[in-house]
Amino acid sequence: MAKTDTPLPPPTAPIPPASEDQMPWLEEMPPKKIVAELDRYIVGQEAAKKAVAIAVRNRWRRSQAPEEIRDEIMPNNIIMIGPTGVGKTEIARRLARLAGAPFLKVEASKFTEVGYVGRDVESMVRELVDVSINMVRSEREDDVYPTAEQRAEERLLDLLLPPLPSPPSSAGPTAGAGSGEQGAAQRPLFVVSSKGDVQPKVPEAETEQQERRRRTREKLRQQLKDGQLEERDVEIEVQQQSFPMLEMMQPPQGMEGTDINFGEMIQDLIPKKKKRRTVHLHEARRILVDEELKKLVDMDDVVNEALDRVENHGVIFIDEIDKITGSRGQTTGPDVSREGVQRDLLPIVEGSTVQTRYGYVRTDHILFIAAGAFHIAKPSDLIPELQGRFPIRVELGSLSEADFVRIMTEPENALTKQYAALVAAEGAKLEFTADGVKEIARIAAKVNERMENIGARRLHTVMTTLLEEVMFELPDYPLKHIVFDGPAVRERLMRIVEDEDLRKYIL
Repeated sequence: MAKTDTPLPPPTAPIPPASEDQMPWLEEMPPKKIVAELDRYIVGQEAAKKAVAIAVRNRWRRSQAPEEIRDEIMPNNIIMIGPTGVGKTEIARRLARLAGAPFLKVEASKFTEVGYVGRDVESMVRELVDVSINMVRSEREDDVYPTAEQRAEERLLDLLLPPLPSPPSSAGPTAGAGSGEQGAAQRPLFVVSSKGDVQPKVPEAETEQQERRRRTREKLRQQLKDGQLEERDVEIEVQQQSFPMLEMMQPPQGMEGTDINFGEMIQDLIPKKKKRRTVHLHEARRILVDEELKKLVDMDDVVNEALDRVENHGVIFIDEIDKITGSRGQTTGPDVSREGVQRDLLPIVEGSTVQTRYGYVRTDHILFIAAGAFHIAKPSDLIPELQGRFPIRVELGSLSEADFVRIMTEPENALTKQYAALVAAEGAKLEFTADGVKEIARIAAKVNERMENIGARRLHTVMTTLLEEVMFELPDYPLKHIVFDGPAVRERLMRIVEDEDLRKYIL
């Protein structure tokens, strides 16, 4: 495996080149910068952002520590507690986009105890390895992509202009029975230089033919670059990707065991079959580039790097952890999806060795971040051993009306900006005034108080109801500049808000 005494380099920019605001590797960012990036999309919840930023930055600090103490520094696992719709899952989604390290988000409610039908908790480590493999392979492919494109272009030119047939081999003894002139014509000629170097003499006709072919090839190359041959049909030879009968041999979900893929093993034993396909040139280019990338990327090196990243930089976000809290003291039967899952989580979070198809992975230094609403259960309802594995607890507060106003205006992916982009696709302009945004926030907060509090997700229901008629009539809408101010929002929504039955089913 790759050495861990130096920090891993940041991933290279993808091809085509990334934009100027391409983020550096997450662990190399100071905590304040991580919080600033999260602030671009998440309003409030400063305590949760700070805890996550410190925990992530500690991964990089550990890699800089002396080797004798590095293995003793354990990650500070976090459990985030707060009602639904306040930003717990959104923090995970944004971390996943920022991270250059392997990141996986799983739902705790999908797991069952080992031995029962369903997914066992070890599968999250296997999925994290798959994420890491894809991440490292993409980085390696980005590095060699120009070379792969160049090789694919040469193969395309060979398809468009097949190479000249090789000259016939020198005649044997029986061929020498012909006339002397014919035999002399078949014998190759050699030129000896003044230094004694011997080189075959190419006939002038053959030299002219090669020069003409070279000029034709360069013309085709220029046409390729100009995109003039994209719809031309070419015939290529491709390998068959899979065998339908082998797909049926895959183990069902949750029954992977040690994750040995018997289908892949058998495919490796069966000789690869090739078939010829006639495709458009742009499709042939994609196929050939993929083949060249597979040749240029060393998968053994990819696997070693990926496993190292998982063990030293991996992050697993376990959502809905409150759904696996059991009823303490009640033993009415095997609770295979609650306390059973908690018992299986213990060794994974504490540190154990998990077998994957790529090798063994130690989970000692994987960072685990858990989150749950805990509406019914409490964090103390988790078994004590699991509580001890998550020493850092962060509580996220409920969102107020003022928070809703900020959520609709400040983030880069605010709902008002999303709907404005959708309306702009039809050639219209959608605008929300300040008092219109305040009115939407007031109605969402009011509905949350009267009904179930679902946090910022209530804004989606209010906005969908508000814009339903506009979005339906938009192609033929008479106005191309649509403005929603406070009175317009009240006019459209007040009847629903005041009618308890309507509010219950619509908002």
